[in-house]
Amino acid sequence: MMKVCTRVLLLTALFVLGGCASYTTPGGSVHLSELADADINELMSKEPATPFPANISIARVQAPGYQSYRLNSFGTGRYSVVTTREVETDRDFLRLSQLPAVSNVAPLNKILLPTNLDSVRSLREASARLKADILLVYTFDTSFHAGEQKFAPLNVISLGFLKNKEVKVTTTVSAAFFDVRTEYLFGISEATATDSTSASVWSTSDAVDDLRVATEKAAFQDLLPEIEKTWAGIVTQYATNPIE
Repeated sequence: MMKVCTRVLLLTALFVLGGCASYTTPGGSVHLSELADADINELMSKEPATPFPANISIARVQAPGYQSYRLNSFGTGRYSVVTTREVETDRDFLRLSQLPAVSNVAPLNKILLPTNLDSVRSLREASARLKADILLVYTFDTSFHAGEQKFAPLNVISLGFLKNKEVKVTTTVSAAFFDVRTEYLFGISEATATDSTSASVWSTSDAVDDLRVATEKAAFQDLLPEIEKTWAGIVTQYATNPIE
């Protein structure tokens, strides 16, 4: 009799756990303007010193301690860096390397980065080791909605309680070009993508994260032409008038 009761309790526990699957939303984005020096007069006094054609370093930055369902970030401080490519492809970076007045494009990796990340200077120093002239940084801001409810970063979503609701994932990805030598901000780009589905398909954490990754991929693909437009403006304004 005791064995039967124990087996029933175990089966009940497994049923409850299986019916209460959960998903933790990924960490937040970074306000790219906050990475620069805070002193307004110093910011206004900065001038570009980039030669063209330029070498470009690239880094994805997120909130401190960022993690998603499938990856973690690197570094401590005011922001962290994601060095694992989850939504970007080699073809995307090849596309950027083929922009006019670009010599080379190189993503930053952990070997070049310091552990403590407090300002864009850390990324500029890593970029200088690559002999990069311009630093391109970007960040993802992804939000989740179930019906009228919005889930903030690092919220736990109980998947079993989302029945008969539409779930929506929205991603805005922002990018900024900085002069490696002076921290001059050349320009910014931004794009947003949204996807939605019935909560009935959100039975597992994998299913939820698949929708997140798909939305972030779509946002990044929409960002690329915006980056190209911003870069075209940079080249027109600065490459045609070389700085001595």
